[in-house]
Amino acid sequence: MGLSLYDIAKPLLFSLPPETAHEITLRGLAAVQDTSVESLLRRQLTVEDDRLSVEAFGQSFPSPVGVAAGLDKNARVAPALAALGFGHVEVGGVTAEQQAGNPRPRMFRLPEDHAIINRMGFNNDGADAIGPRVSAHAATLDVPLGANIGKSKSAPLETAEDDYRYTYERVSNADFFVVNVSSPNTPGLRDLQNRDRLASILGTLRDAGADPLLVKLSPDLGEGAIEDAIGVVNDLDLDGIVATNTTTRRPASLRSPNATEDGGLSGAPLERHATEAVRFVAERTDVPVVGVGGVASAEGAYAKIRAGARVVQLYTGLVYEGPTLARDINRGLLDLLDRDGFDSVADAVGADL
Repeated sequence: MGLSLYDIAKPLLFSLPPETAHEITLRGLAAVQDTSVESLLRRQLTVEDDRLSVEAFGQSFPSPVGVAAGLDKNARVAPALAALGFGHVEVGGVTAEQQAGNPRPRMFRLPEDHAIINRMGFNNDGADAIGPRVSAHAATLDVPLGANIGKSKSAPLETAEDDYRYTYERVSNADFFVVNVSSPNTPGLRDLQNRDRLASILGTLRDAGADPLLVKLSPDLGEGAIEDAIGVVNDLDLDGIVATNTTTRRPASLRSPNATEDGGLSGAPLERHATEAVRFVAERTDVPVVGVGGVASAEGAYAKIRAGARVVQLYTGLVYEGPTLARDINRGLLDLLDRDGFDSVADAVGADL
C-alpha cells in the first residue's frame, strides 16, 4: 500500500513541539475552509450510508463518529473538521474569560503508547469572542455542533454557576452543550463533580435554557461518585452523559519517558477503561451516552457502541492516524455491522449490556 500524504507529513509534524504542530494543523484547516479543497475533502472522506445515522438528545447524526472537545478550542475550523467525515464537532472548552492557560510546554506526545498528556488549562479566546463563531458555524454546518463549557480559572468555586451561565449565554446557538467539570488541569474544577455542586451548576444552566444539556465525567471518579452524577442527570432530566475526560492515572504499561509529566492522559492507554466507564454509565441510565477515550479504529468505536455509547468522539487518534480516520472508522463500522447482522449502528448500541 502506498504512503498517504499524512504518512509523509507525520515525521515532520512529530519533529515539532506538539502544540506547535497542533497550531500548524489548525492553520492548515483554516486555509482550506470554505474553499474548493474543503469540498474535495468532503467528497473523498464522507461516508454516506443511512446505516451509520443515529439519533441522540434530539439531534440527528449522519455518523456516530465525532470530534472531541479540545481540538478546536476556539471554534475556528468546525466546517473543515466536518469535511473530514465527522458526524459532529464539539468545540471548546470555552470559558467566560479569555485565558492563556498554563505555561508551555503543556502538551506531550507518548508515541510508544499512542497517547498524549496535556495540561493546557482551558486556554481559549473567551466566550465573547467564540460566541459569534459558534453562531456562524451552527447556521451553516450540516452536522451537529456542540459547545463544551468550562469554568474560568479566576472564578471562585462559589460563583461557578454564574461563570458557566455567562459562557452558555454566549454560545447558546450551538446544537448541544457539554458541561465540563472534569478536566484535571484547572485547580479545584473536579470538586464540582460532587452531587450538590453539580446539581446547582446544571440546574442553573437548565433554567437559562441550555438544551440539550450533557455533563462530561472524569474517568477517575469512583463508582459511588459516578452514581451520584447519574442521579443528578436523572433528577434534572438532562439529556446525556459524556464518558470520559482525560485521566490523571498512569498505567504501568506506559513506556514513554513523558509518562511522568503532569496532566491528563488521553489515547490508547485510556481506551479500555473509558469503554468500561461507558458500560457502567449505560447500565444505570437511559440517557444517551457519548463515548470518548482512545478511539482510533472501527473496532474501538464499535466496542464503545456495543457498550452503550450512542455516539463516540476522538481527538488523540487523529494525531497518530491522520485525517482519513473518520472515513476509515465509518467504513469499518459498516463491515462490523454486516459481520454481526445489525441493520444499523442504532441497532448495535448497547448490544453487550
